[in-house]
Amino acid sequence: MSQKHDFQKVIRQYKRETGKTEVEMIEVARYAVGKLGYKLPQPTDPLEALAKKFATAAREETRTDKNTGLPYRANHAVPREGKQYPIWVDIDEAPRPLIQKSFQKRREAIVGDTYQLSLDIDHWNSTNSSEEPIVIPMDFTEDVEEKKLAALKQNQDDDVA
Repeated sequence: MSQKHDFQKVIRQYKRETGKTEVEMIEVARYAVGKLGYKLPQPTDPLEALAKKFATAAREETRTDKNTGLPYRANHAVPREGKQYPIWVDIDEAPRPLIQKSFQKRREAIVGDTYQLSLDIDHWNSTNSSEEPIVIPMDFTEDVEEKKLAALKQNQDDDVA
């Protein structure tokens, strides 16, 4: 059994033993260590931990578009074949093939999340057929446009104030 499956089994066991249906994973970890004898993992390599902090800082850096006044992410991760860590590029310096690869990877992640959400909704609806089905639209075009318009309006309101 893989570690992931073993962990999933422990979560189910924890819920059975405690009677909880809503759980915090820190409590599950405490249970696994205290009651089941799990060993705490070795601390991460300090250099790797620092690199993750740099990646987080890079991911969170934004700039303001001169034309729209809207924020955009400055740095983008680009996955590399056979490499554990992506390279990072600045959107204002990146050549088209690299930034396009980054955009495509982010889109794939969104599609994967949306696909899983649709499966989860379908399951809940089928196992709770006596209740009104949950319907969540999967076309985000209007949502994105509404957010852009709201941000533009907020920028205009800020300029007036």
